[in-house]
Amino acid sequence: MVTINLAYTAPINPAGASPTLTPTQIWRGLERKVRAAQEFVPLITSCTVLSETTPEKTGNFTITREVVFKSQPDQPVREECVHYAPSRVDFAQADGSTISNVVSRDGQGELWMTYVFEWRHPGVEEEGNEKKVEELREGHWKTAKMAVEGSINTIRRLVKEGEIQ
Repeated sequence: MVTINLAYTAPINPAGASPTLTPTQIWRGLERKVRAAQEFVPLITSCTVLSETTPEKTGNFTITREVVFKSQPDQPVREECVHYAPSRVDFAQADGSTISNVVSRDGQGELWMTYVFEWRHPGVEEEGNEKKVEELREGHWKTAKMAVEGSINTIRRLVKEGEIQ
């Protein structure tokens, strides 16, 4: 089985960005992304929240949801989304694939968003499939860039529109 691990990071408030997003607005945006993924990720066509819990053992608010990807409209993907306020949301899929959405600061106090991906491909073997593996890696790289930058842009738009305070 092939597993593609990669991360992509982008500045949340690059020079000229308006409005400047606050940590609170960013967190509210990530919370909204868990409930309405299709607003943030164009590859997702729908998102249905199945349950909401706060397990006593961890105390971390958790949403279980199903998302539908354009590429697989007949195969909803169930995800457990664990919130680590105000800096991280982890998404775990049944096949073992995981995504972490992380908000951090650098040494100058600037805000950054990083998505860390572990994409599992149970139907693909590494040996003898080097070209396929490279195609998967390139495709996932493009998806990662789009997901991070798209999320930041969506949060900024929602703040401008007054949807996020």
